[in-house]
Amino acid sequence: MSFLLKYKSLSEEREIPHENYTIKDLLNEMELSPQTIVSKQNGELVIEDTVINEDDEIQLVQIIYGG
Repeated sequence: MSFLLKYKSLSEEREIPHENYTIKDLLNEMELSPQTIVSKQNGELVIEDTVINEDDEIQLVQIIYGG
């Protein structure tokens, strides 16, 4: 079982390592902070507790702060 991950210039197929694998698990694995990332699953905004399913497209978007 796999999903498509898109983050910055990265676009790759990734295996789902276990059942109930969530966006939060993915962010932890990639050492990314949920406070600086917006997550989309198949084009829809989702929260970090969302479970990743087979053939999903997960897009992670870096939030840019300025001032």
